[in-house]
Amino acid sequence: MKRALTTSLIGLCFAVGMYQLCHVSQSSAAVVTFNKDIAPIIQTKCQACHRPGEVAPMALLTYKQVRPWAKSIREAVTSRTMPPWFADEKHTEFSNDPRLSQKEIDTIQAWVSGGAPEGDPKDLPPNPNFPEGWQIGKPDVVLPMTVEFNIPAEGTIPYKYFAVPTNFTEDKFVQFAEIRQGDRAHVHHVIVSVRYPEHGELPPAGEIEPAKLSSVRRSSNDRPADSDGRLVGWAPGEAPLELREGQAKLVKKGSVLIFQVHYTTNGEAGKDRSSVGLIFSKAPVEKRVITAGAVQSNFVIPAGAANHEVASEFTFKEDSHIDSLHPHMHMRGKDFKYTLVYPDGKSKVLLWIPRWDFGWQLTYVFKEEVFAPKGSKLVCVAHYDNSINNKFNPDPTKDVRWGDQTWEEMMIGYLDYTLDKQDLRKQPQAASSSSSK
Repeated sequence: MKRALTTSLIGLCFAVGMYQLCHVSQSSAAVVTFNKDIAPIIQTKCQACHRPGEVAPMALLTYKQVRPWAKSIREAVTSRTMPPWFADEKHTEFSNDPRLSQKEIDTIQAWVSGGAPEGDPKDLPPNPNFPEGWQIGKPDVVLPMTVEFNIPAEGTIPYKYFAVPTNFTEDKFVQFAEIRQGDRAHVHHVIVSVRYPEHGELPPAGEIEPAKLSSVRRSSNDRPADSDGRLVGWAPGEAPLELREGQAKLVKKGSVLIFQVHYTTNGEAGKDRSSVGLIFSKAPVEKRVITAGAVQSNFVIPAGAANHEVASEFTFKEDSHIDSLHPHMHMRGKDFKYTLVYPDGKSKVLLWIPRWDFGWQLTYVFKEEVFAPKGSKLVCVAHYDNSINNKFNPDPTKDVRWGDQTWEEMMIGYLDYTLDKQDLRKQPQAASSSSSK
């Protein structure tokens, strides 16, 4: 009996010990810390914008910087308002989709619920080595506005246009481009276009009158493929131009860049000299990327209309592949859909934005380029909320038409595409496309 009792006691002690060991182990494993679990998420999904000199309002580079925002971060990621992304996931996959996985969201929730501990410093991975001042890396050339624009403290400022000579003595193929605002507090958006020498008189450097420029409202179907067009844009949330290897945008020798700048007043005067940085393709370029747009400027959104529809389309005149899409509306925008309609009548939704947010002008880059055969159409359908229920509506009592200012409206379905038959490797290319001048 003694032997049996002793054996039972030993077994009981062993069982209790194992339970305690497992419980301690499980408790340790359940502790989520910043250094081990949260920092890698913040580094890959947040720090590109949340660092000094970038658009986000606060830096998230260290535990001390992140900790005060822990609950706000939890709320933003669980509601999926951050990182910003508006494409419906039922359709095409995009290579630049920044959304957090459910596992990452659960990890952040557990960290905040557990008191947001810092953890062991040995577990902290180093932050990425971001290039200072540029997201694309050090540019091969930086082209600033040649004049400084004085921004008044009050009033409405019409779009301003500035000519910036490139002084390129040979054709250049641009793979990466990025706009940096000189006065971020007043610059609402910047669009940089290329004016080739053979398409009209080149304006002199400095500010130019809009009347001397071709209208942005013209359908891109009527614009020759080898003409001037959009190089890169910036608006809140818009990423730099980053093209696939072997693809680039063409800036011909002697071209002039046209900066379209939209300034907004805020009660204080300012000064701006925005610039664009370019990185040229280091490898032979096979395809030239063309930016076009399905544009509809002839519309009236009635006062009080809660779901007014406006449509536009772009027809492919050759077999092509679509690289990316960039919808554009203003404050009454409600939703936006791109549908590719094939020559045989079949169709496919490429991008559906069920909740438009004017504060985030995003470009959606396909993971795999989408084939658009000759004769197919990219049909864009947008809806606008001009009712009192739209909290962003400047004035629901007025009809709204096309216009430059934010209280007016636009309807543009931008796209970047390439031509299947084109292979520039079979043609002479600039001998020093990677040089700066």
